[in-house]
Amino acid sequence: MATHHKNLSTYDKDTIPNAKDFRFGIVVSEWNHEITEGMFQGAFDALKDCGAINDNIVRWDVPGSFELIYGCKRMQQSYDMLDAIIAIGSVIQGETKHFDYVCEAVAQGIKDLNVQNNIPVIFCVLTDNTRQQAIDRSGGKHGNKGTEAAIAAIKMAQLRKDSKF
Repeated sequence: MATHHKNLSTYDKDTIPNAKDFRFGIVVSEWNHEITEGMFQGAFDALKDCGAINDNIVRWDVPGSFELIYGCKRMQQSYDMLDAIIAIGSVIQGETKHFDYVCEAVAQGIKDLNVQNNIPVIFCVLTDNTRQQAIDRSGGKHGNKGTEAAIAAIKMAQLRKDSKF
């Protein structure tokens, strides 16, 4: 497994652009609330640690991970001054193929938003086999995927700024 020997919360602040002038959107799935809240907190704390200002962080909640696509799309349209958006969700394997359909659709949908629009959307959706795996990656023994997503959002915001013509 990819996180077996890696803490998702580890980053070298000296290599991260200062986020004080960037605006971030975070769309959070309410499904598996205890997991997504942990990832939100990891993302929020990392953004703040790297200089982001509270007023420059916008949060929207959506019912589930499938709805992240629409939430991120509407956020892109509503806040053209955002520099990056983080999509936070958690899908845990059940007894049916629903898991496969949701995971595939969300990954493809967020990919499409990145290809079609000018505000990067960071994929912070856990797709775990068990609840324990999700706990381990949302502030548990493997750190926090939300933290990792925030660092990616800062880097993509800087790339977006640097590549404007």
